[in-house]
Amino acid sequence: MFAHYLLAASAFIILALGLVHLIYTFATDKFDPRDAALKVAMEAVSPVITRQTTMWRAWVGFNASHSYGAILFGWIYGYLALAQTKVLFASTFLLGTGLVVLVAYAWLGWRYWFKIPFRGIVISLSLYVLALVGEFA
Repeated sequence: MFAHYLLAASAFIILALGLVHLIYTFATDKFDPRDAALKVAMEAVSPVITRQTTMWRAWVGFNASHSYGAILFGWIYGYLALAQTKVLFASTFLLGTGLVVLVAYAWLGWRYWFKIPFRGIVISLSLYVLALVGEFA
């Protein structure tokens, strides 16, 4: 009965991280390189796969699509936890998928990102696991 609130809190953290990331991508310079010459080079150079974009445009697109994924995860799992609790907790597929996604985000955060998103993801993952333990223990 309490587990769905833990899972909703877990989802909210990922949703918030995704929204902040999206805002940082389009409304700030927080993802710009500290070296202005590098940004100029990224704006001028295409990746090997195609000349139809630049490294800078790809960088912005990757950051935005990454944000969209986190927002979608948070939105769907938050909704399921609060409005479709029985559906969510009756589905091994949905619960397992959520767990795998959070573990994958945690690994990426540990391996490639910095401490703030990593810590947020670890808190989210911990709440998710606590929700599962609370529901099924």
